[in-house]
Amino acid sequence: MSSLVDVTGLGNAIVDVLGQVSDAFLVENKLTKGTMALIDEARAAELYGRMGQCVEISGGSCANTMVGIASLGGRAAYIGKVRNDALGDAFTADIRRAGVHFNVPPLTSGPTTARCLIAVSPDAQRTMSTFLGASRELGPDAIDEDLIRGSQIVYMEGYLWDPPAAKEAFLKASRVAELAGRKSALTLSDPFCVERHRTELLKLVDENVDILFANEVEICALYQVETFEEAERAVRGRCEIAVLTRSERGSVIVTKDESVRVPVSPVSKVVDTTGAGDLYAAGFLYGITQGTSLARAGELGAICAAEVISHVGARPEASLSALVASSALVAGSAQRAAV
Repeated sequence: MSSLVDVTGLGNAIVDVLGQVSDAFLVENKLTKGTMALIDEARAAELYGRMGQCVEISGGSCANTMVGIASLGGRAAYIGKVRNDALGDAFTADIRRAGVHFNVPPLTSGPTTARCLIAVSPDAQRTMSTFLGASRELGPDAIDEDLIRGSQIVYMEGYLWDPPAAKEAFLKASRVAELAGRKSALTLSDPFCVERHRTELLKLVDENVDILFANEVEICALYQVETFEEAERAVRGRCEIAVLTRSERGSVIVTKDESVRVPVSPVSKVVDTTGAGDLYAAGFLYGITQGTSLARAGELGAICAAEVISHVGARPEASLSALVASSALVAGSAQRAAV
């Protein structure tokens, strides 16, 4: 079957609520800086009331990545669950307006649409408190098998490993992709997510994942090592490609035979790191599906990440396709090293 879609993403459909806070706010509300915690609806209401003026933007890690791919000119589709409420309507309208195919029917009863309260501290770090709501209702019945078969890559977020039904949807999509000769990609999402499901995720990476995305903390947590260099050695050969991001130190793309080191793309000021990993993944996946080298795919990821950290919010404000065309980051700046 020829490809109809470049990437189909499975994720938690969430509306992001972003607010600027002080470090004291994090301490007072028992929030661990730079992490994501799952909360119930009552806690969500409590934190929302304390955060003051906020900006509401449709989000969710995987959805952000799909929007990034569409902004680059790629063909992206998304599978996730919302409720037929105001936030669900806003999420649906936003993602479709961005050019992403989204055709999953909303829930008509049960929990409300998910939201993520993102506290942005003065150092631009984001601390996330997530009420999963309707997104937890994503199950195997939501998987459009024809869509998966027609996608070059199926991309899934590690957060889906928490709700049992979503885990089954994840595994079903992976099986359909494998049988169709397609590739499966996974982002580990969060170190606490890794710690909760480490044994299962190790097995998943070895048996089901072709492309793995992780930041430095997450990959060290997965292999229970102290240094990035140890983690790089541990992941080598466990999947076809491991894409490891290191904030201001750029990224490293690891295969069985080589490591490709990619520098960051320059940004005048870091405003909000929300979505940096999501948009890096967008650039990388777009590059791979368009037939670029690993090095160039990493450079595209760096360009996209630089755009999203230059403003508040986890989705691009500029056309990524235009930004890539005019970027000062020259193809070939990545360094390759055989092993």
